[in-house]
Amino acid sequence: MGLFDQLQNVLTQYASGNTTGPESPQDVESHFSQVAAVAPQSSIAEGLAAAFRSDQTPAFGQMVGSLFSQSSGEQKAGLLNQLMSAMPPGALQSVLGSGAAGGALSSLLQSGSANISPEQAQQVSPEAVQQLAATAEKHDPSIIDTASQFYAEHSTLVKTLGGMAMALALAHIAEKQGRT
Repeated sequence: MGLFDQLQNVLTQYASGNTTGPESPQDVESHFSQVAAVAPQSSIAEGLAAAFRSDQTPAFGQMVGSLFSQSSGEQKAGLLNQLMSAMPPGALQSVLGSGAAGGALSSLLQSGSANISPEQAQQVSPEAVQQLAATAEKHDPSIIDTASQFYAEHSTLVKTLGGMAMALALAHIAEKQGRT
């Protein structure tokens, strides 16, 4: 029996919809860590996408801004480059031209670089990323799936989103596991 099978009891609890039960935030974080360690990244990504889309969690842009603030320079650069590649040129220009939020991004792109480096990404505020993510979502809703795949590779950051987001991700993983 594999470790994922051993975690079936944990997943069953979340599949039953018990995402606001007596578990402490530490329990949810521990459960998420255990599942993330053995589940395929695609399962984690699907769970994160469900949490990003849920009406029980903050808006996608807000959650991505929060994750961004906790990310390393390399992770920040990776996310920024993905978000910007999802934007049509006109939409990207509207975000870049929108005052303080787009200021750092605009100056970085005007430097002629096609991709933002980790050092450059450190100059961008979480608020700018929040606005960029929200705009990207409006233009290309599949950016949620892209960001989910990105953060599935960096699942330790997901803990910063809080218990509800992790519980929703676990519930989705459990539900999907029950169908297979």
